[in-house]
Amino acid sequence: MRILLLLIVIVIPGFALAGEPAKWERFRGPNGAGVSDDKNIPITFSPKENILWKTELPGIGNSSPIVWGQRLFVHSASRDAKLRSLACIDTADGKILWQKTIPGETAKIRSDSSLASSTPTTDGKAVYVSFWNGKEVFLSAYDFAGELLWSKNLGVFNSQHGAGASPILYKDKVILAHDMDKDDFTTKVPNARPSMLMAFDKSTGRLIWETARTAERACYSAPLLLRRPGKAEPELVVTSTTAITGYCPESGTKLWEAKGWQTLKSPLRTVASPSLAGDILCVCSGGDAGRFAIGLNLRDPDAPQRAWENRKDFPYISSPLARGEHIYFVNDTGIAGCYNARSGERVWFERIADSFYASPLLIDGKIYVITAAGDVFVLAAEPTFRQLARNALGEVVRATPAVADGKLYIRGERHLFCIGKSR
Repeated sequence: MRILLLLIVIVIPGFALAGEPAKWERFRGPNGAGVSDDKNIPITFSPKENILWKTELPGIGNSSPIVWGQRLFVHSASRDAKLRSLACIDTADGKILWQKTIPGETAKIRSDSSLASSTPTTDGKAVYVSFWNGKEVFLSAYDFAGELLWSKNLGVFNSQHGAGASPILYKDKVILAHDMDKDDFTTKVPNARPSMLMAFDKSTGRLIWETARTAERACYSAPLLLRRPGKAEPELVVTSTTAITGYCPESGTKLWEAKGWQTLKSPLRTVASPSLAGDILCVCSGGDAGRFAIGLNLRDPDAPQRAWENRKDFPYISSPLARGEHIYFVNDTGIAGCYNARSGERVWFERIADSFYASPLLIDGKIYVITAAGDVFVLAAEPTFRQLARNALGEVVRATPAVADGKLYIRGERHLFCIGKSR
């Protein structure tokens, strides 16, 4: 059994080899796992120690920062909602090197959401960002000097919560899970364009393929790449309201689908991205009808089977993470949890705050979690609950942090904080 758990894995979160730039190139880092190999992130910090710099951001948003080498990129909306922007920041000192904008307008969203919730991605040559101007979604590419390479209008986005899906990269492709509500939330008229999984040529923006998906509720979870033993190519795994689906990333062809995993009367959304522990995929969802999470056993490549379900404990917004045979998470009500990935049984379950939006990160055997109020807890990633530290940023945090080159980057409501060992 332990051998099998090692064979079916996601692309393992990487570390910077000699001569390679430090990277955190997409939402939750390498393959969206939320795992870093950095060893020197401090567990305690304050304005007097281990906060290397603090920069006022040119706008607001729930989008996470990404990093490549000495460049950090962050997506924002102006406070008057008239602009959407991509900013490039020097990781050495927090200086804003350039900022590119497009026009925008206000739109109806949740009070805890934002007009800039999609996290960019990068390959070290270009940055790919999904802008929502309040009506339409634009997928755009900029080089590291801030020059626009291409931009594609993906059309009107219909959802009562707005747009926020984050693109990912695979080889020469930018892939976006463009899921929308099936009906206009004001008129109840069916949306003219269905939800789509889309792949674009990262150099030109040319549409390579698109695959229609069943629309129910807009979903925002980012896909992951699943590698199986003996297979040359990975599978692209996408979670949504109606199904968990595996696709061929080269063609968009559907390979398998697990349907009916949500059995509540009212359809839920997938906001949290999935997490893979061996051959068990942990998928979370939520909405007005409650919370619903499952462990999906991916051992059979043609017919994944549900291993367990949980209808109250797991998060809706923040993503879980895996270490060994355990799944760790923080949920919307301020509770941190550890569960057995294969059985779904509770290991520990502790209230530590009021609420969480940001997803936890696993760094050197420690879990960094940030409350909505901006308190940073450090927990031991172990089957026994241990709180190692608590730090106060003094600012609302809804974005998942980034980590690279011995530094933790936390986006607050107004500032970007760089946490690292003081020299």
